Amino acid sequence: MITITGVIIAITCLISYRAFQDQSTFRQLMHHPYTESQDGEYYRLLSSGFVHGSLMHLLLNMYVLYEFGSVVERLYLSQLGDTGGRFAFVVLYLVTIVAANIPTHFKHTEDRSYAAIGASGAVSGILFAYVLFYPWSMLGIMFVIPCPAIVFAVLYLVYSSWASKNSNDNIGHDAHFYGAIFGLLLTIVLMPDQVPVFVDRLMDVSSVF
Repeated sequence: MITITGVIIAITCLISYRAFQDQSTFRQLMHHPYTESQDGEYYRLLSSGFVHGSLMHLLLNMYVLYEFGSVVERLYLSQLGDTGGRFAFVVLYLVTIVAANIPTHFKHTEDRSYAAIGASGAVSGILFAYVLFYPWSMLGIMFVIPCPAIVFAVLYLVYSSWASKNSNDNIGHDAHFYGAIFGLLLTIVLMPDQVPVFVDRLMDVSSVF
């Protein structure tokens, strides 16, 4: 069965592969606040989520998207119906790409050198939507160290906030932070009935053991 998650992964891989082969395509699609502001190329806020800096960058994002996006998509369909769920999931993914890039757009409007690419902001939003549904499921930090999803989420936000101010590792920590928050909030807006369910699950610490 064809899923929205699968379609997104396929499209992202095709566009990223094209950008790997053609640097002009890469430069045309990347998030570049200065060009967006000066030339009105605001499409970059979205298109940058479909290009990546390396094959490893692409594979990592698509693996996480597949693992968590498939689950979140099924939950959206179960809560909002087949048509409404698919539409809402597409909106969640695409709008989160844009929302994750908006803070850096304003932060670096006058900075000719700043640019960003990758689906990490949207993937972070999908991951946090998953945490809303399954706060005590076990995730693997660095794919190895087991950690409850809700604990991982808190650590993820704390680290992303710190790294955005203190790190020079060329990773879009701002996009990670804001994408995660936006994905969570949009899911709550679309499915407010999940909030009390989340609270009940959060209070059931025994489910961890």
